[in-house]
Amino acid sequence: MSLEDRLSEFKKCLKKFEEVLSLEKNDVVRDSAIKRFELCFELSWKTLKDFLEKEGILCRSPRSCLKEAFSMGLIQNEDEWLSILEDRNLSVHTYDEALAEELYDRLLNHLKAMKDLAKAIENFK
Repeated sequence: MSLEDRLSEFKKCLKKFEEVLSLEKNDVVRDSAIKRFELCFELSWKTLKDFLEKEGILCRSPRSCLKEAFSMGLIQNEDEWLSILEDRNLSVHTYDEALAEELYDRLLNHLKAMKDLAKAIENFK
């Protein structure tokens, strides 16, 4: 898949993520939002990986791609993205209601960071 195609898919995913976060919260909306977050995270780091490869930088894991993106200025807050990565890893445990609630409460911030990344990749010169 080309970088342009991956970026397009990432942006579509972000719209769906934003859409579900705009709905009135209930258990179904919460669970859907968490699932869309997982999908957007996967596309975010894979889009980033494709972008970095195009720039001649190889990274093999989300963490290494995030560190490279920070060093290039594509992301402004490395700690925020490492927190997003941690939430992605925790999302498989959302059968725990308290954890699902905590994670949901952070999703709007995660969405903003992901949208900023998509713009940064799109506008990189």
